[in-house]
Amino acid sequence: MKITILCVGKVKEKYWNGAIDEYMKRLGRYCKPEIIQVPDEKTPDNAPPAVEEQIRITEGERLLAKWDDSAFTAALAINGEMKSSEELAELIEKKTVSGVSHIQFVIGGSLGLSEAVLKKADYHLSFSKMTFPHQLMRVILLEQIYRSFKIVSHEPYHK
Repeated sequence: MKITILCVGKVKEKYWNGAIDEYMKRLGRYCKPEIIQVPDEKTPDNAPPAVEEQIRITEGERLLAKWDDSAFTAALAINGEMKSSEELAELIEKKTVSGVSHIQFVIGGSLGLSEAVLKKADYHLSFSKMTFPHQLMRVILLEQIYRSFKIVSHEPYHK
């Protein structure tokens, strides 16, 4: 199973990079994990909605250029479906059993995902109605994917 996190922007903070590296290492036991980053756009302070929309479109085009059409794609979206850790594990397991060999998760930039990206995704997943920094979301997503593999493998970790 290949797991890709397709995301906008680089993580600059060492502490988040450390956590990302740790979960990538842990995941290597269960799958082939990869992170594909595309450049983010600088958002001016007090940008009008039209400028914000253009930024989402530009970042979305960059994401779509790296998109793997053969993968099952879950876009992280605030209005997506919320799942428990067990339900996410079940989703990953069902995809694997049904012959899906690549799951791609998409994380937008600070303004979220473009409409084109949301339309192309197979599934919309939400971790909360709250807003998280997109760099931190990588850590949270990786941890939940790792937790999912531990649940599916009936190994201790999930409590």
